[in-house]
Amino acid sequence: MGVPRLQHYQRQLYESRVLTPTSGDPNLGTVLEGEIRPGQVKEEGPFGEWPGYYASPKSLEPFIRVKRILHRNDPIVSCANPARPPHTLTLLRSITRSAHVWEELEKAGVPEVRGVWSHEPGPRQFTVVAIKQRYPGHVKQAGIVASQCFSGGYQNRFTIVVDDDIDPTRIDDVVWALSTRCDPENDIDIQRRCWSSSLDPMIHPDSKVLMNSRAVVDACRPYEWMARFPEVAETSPELRRNVLEKYGRSFFGLR
Repeated sequence: MGVPRLQHYQRQLYESRVLTPTSGDPNLGTVLEGEIRPGQVKEEGPFGEWPGYYASPKSLEPFIRVKRILHRNDPIVSCANPARPPHTLTLLRSITRSAHVWEELEKAGVPEVRGVWSHEPGPRQFTVVAIKQRYPGHVKQAGIVASQCFSGGYQNRFTIVVDDDIDPTRIDDVVWALSTRCDPENDIDIQRRCWSSSLDPMIHPDSKVLMNSRAVVDACRPYEWMARFPEVAETSPELRRNVLEKYGRSFFGLR
């Protein structure tokens, strides 16, 4: 619901005092009716936050005096508790943030992006980008843009670029690429004084500077000798499909 519609319902709530979920937006499940009195505040927090910590400090904030609660029969209540991941909120952030980072990579002119995934335990801090390498520096370009674009820059910690044979959503694939295609001395760049937030648990409690460092990791085959890089030892997709079709049900319970 956008701001203008929200203001409309707010006026209706206090003028008529008879707003019900069925008389307003059909998607509403629960309505809290109350008042906020100017100048009246109470201490609140700390709250569990999406990184999985009680990171926000106590603070004095306005509060709502609830006068009435209206709800549908069997309203949908997500109970999405921001706590140690994974949880519902981290999954939603993973999906939306991955899409936004991918979009911004393409808008910045980075070609051949084959996948982006912000992994659920750290949906802002751990982003993997898969590309098909086309030119020298392509990996570096993709990593820097993904780590600093608007959707990817906020409280980011690790951005990993992998080849297009790596599924960025599969952490096993990503760790394999990190372990076999990354030379830590040459392939990890550290960026300093980057955009963070008060919810970053690694920022000292006494610090007023909300900045962090982050790593951009090249976990791709070296472009200079990519054609000579050792061939992956794996079953071809065709053979895997044929075996599963023929024996899958007997061996693995698969159809």
